[in-house]
Amino acid sequence: MKEYKHKEELIEAIKNSYQKYITEFSDIPEEDKDLRSEETEKTPSEHLSYQLGWINQLLAWERDEKNGIKVQTPAKGYKWNNLGGLYQHFYETYGTNSLKQQKQLLDRAVNELCHWVETLSEVELFEPEQREWATTKAKWPLYKWIHINSVAPFTNFRPKIRKWKKTLNK
Repeated sequence: MKEYKHKEELIEAIKNSYQKYITEFSDIPEEDKDLRSEETEKTPSEHLSYQLGWINQLLAWERDEKNGIKVQTPAKGYKWNNLGGLYQHFYETYGTNSLKQQKQLLDRAVNELCHWVETLSEVELFEPEQREWATTKAKWPLYKWIHINSVAPFTNFRPKIRKWKKTLNK
């Protein structure tokens, strides 16, 4: 997993990977948002819904803990070893929106994520056990949770969207 020296480097990685990712959606027609290619696992709408779901989930964990609410990860009613239902929930929650709306919502969520990272101290971001919701057996610091829910999927899913477009000649 990518290591970061300071929070500005993480914020820059989020913004850069997001910009490359979201640009891939600019030439996808609205009427194709739910088309599934035989060679790719998600539709364009599902890709955006997945990202919206995880970033908003991450932000909700932080908000809830700050408000004294006991956080259940990954989400109430879902377990880490069976995330398919949670993904389906993300698709149902965000997938009814147009691609344009999903992109706007994701823009806002990424901006909120970057703003949150800016407010964190280096200790909060890079030392383990800084949040109850992030304290697991793995003892990941917050930056790893942020990375795996933003930079990593933006980077890994970009080629999948490109493949989707190529297989459907978009």
